[in-house]
Amino acid sequence: MKMNRRYFLNLNLGLAAALVSLALGTAPALAADVTLKLHQFLPAQANVPKYVLDVWAKKVEEDSSGRIKVTHFPSMQLGGKPPELVDQVIDGVADVIWTVAGYTPGRFPRTEVFELPFMMTNAEATSRAYWRLAEETMMDQDFKDFKVLGVWVHGPGLIHSRNPIRKVADLSGVKLRAPTRTTTSLFTELGATPIGMPVPAVPEALSKGVIDAAVIPWEVTAALKVSELVSNHTEFPDNALYTTAFIFAMNKGTYDRLPDDLKKVIDDNSGVAFSAFAGKTQAAYDAPSREIAVKRGNNIIELSPEEVQEWKDASQKTIDDWVKEMDGKGLDGSGLLQHARDLIAEETQAQTTEEQAGEEPKEEIKAKTE
Repeated sequence: MKMNRRYFLNLNLGLAAALVSLALGTAPALAADVTLKLHQFLPAQANVPKYVLDVWAKKVEEDSSGRIKVTHFPSMQLGGKPPELVDQVIDGVADVIWTVAGYTPGRFPRTEVFELPFMMTNAEATSRAYWRLAEETMMDQDFKDFKVLGVWVHGPGLIHSRNPIRKVADLSGVKLRAPTRTTTSLFTELGATPIGMPVPAVPEALSKGVIDAAVIPWEVTAALKVSELVSNHTEFPDNALYTTAFIFAMNKGTYDRLPDDLKKVIDDNSGVAFSAFAGKTQAAYDAPSREIAVKRGNNIIELSPEEVQEWKDASQKTIDDWVKEMDGKGLDGSGLLQHARDLIAEETQAQTTEEQAGEEPKEEIKAKTE
């Protein structure tokens, strides 16, 4: 699959055309040839469903001239629990799903490299690196049972807590929601008592005292009203304590049954550019959610570089243990870790160079003249 940035422009142009068509009442009233059931765990108004998944669905519908219809089922409306989403797309309960790779611990071991502490730089570059590594090593192994449409990560993860947490020692005895196997290992090593649960369960767990803290990005705190449930937020400026790996996937049989021109529609809206768009978009909603906490007068704890270093030093054992575990599985943990770091560094540098140049990517400029 060609890896370029044209998707960003085409996505915006396609949606604009669709909106104009609807406004003028000229949208084609054709019955869809195919209806895709999209299933995921967050409420429809949350940022990812609204600004990533629905955008993808509208773009697919527009590019197919209405021959594909996407019906979105948020909040597990097709039944089951978030950890079952992967099997639902494999079994055909849903045609398309979005899920957290770590909701099924150990099932997608290579994805965990991006979730290791202080691994990511920013969501867009790291999402590009994630897709590239997936193409190299995961499609016919970790992801062999479904068709991958996109993989990405969210913005920097941080700690939201009842009591202030500044030093590693402040985690001692804290009951803390951890999203993945890697973060559970990390916070166990740091002295907390991690409790695994899907993110929709966080508000109730906080309100009932089941947990004292949660580690999630700013972006999702608005939908979950976390800033109303806790008043302390520990940030790691210019660093990411962790991130979470996501999978956006399609049932293989559903894809294989599509005619070639509709397969092309799906393919054109999949891949590295869409993955980068998703990561970048999700991270873009960190700032508005953070502002909610600021306006409430919550305590935003911004760690100094020296304080961040303490957390990095304390987190190294988690990284070392993961490498050893992957080695034990025959996955060359140290090689996988270094390659992921190299890909992230390469994509981060490319992104920085592009931003400094202040120019549009050549692919996007070309697309405007076609």
